[in-house]
Amino acid sequence: MAGSLDGRVLVPVADQAPGQVGTGTRFVYHEDGGTVWAEYTGGDVVRGHLIGTREGDRIDFRYVQLRTDGSTASGHCVSAVVELPDGRLRLEESWEWESQEGRGTSVVEEPR
Repeated sequence: MAGSLDGRVLVPVADQAPGQVGTGTRFVYHEDGGTVWAEYTGGDVVRGHLIGTREGDRIDFRYVQLRTDGSTASGHCVSAVVELPDGRLRLEESWEWESQEGRGTSVVEEPR
């Protein structure tokens, strides 16, 4: 199993569509006893929160965010936790909006 996410900062490796997280977004993760949560901000996101569970190297969480245009959005994501050769963590994510149409994949990882 890859290391704990607790206290780690992860960033997207690429921009998504407008109104979503992008390379200017920073996630601060916490983990305790199978519970995972994070706060995030930056880019088009004023403030975002996620909460879910981790079993092995799989995280299942829901997220909600306030955007710079004043709109809110929420969704569901399943992520695979991957430990990179240099010890950094990467999340390979499959997500789907619940408050609007859309789904996709993304990657966030600890910066070098």
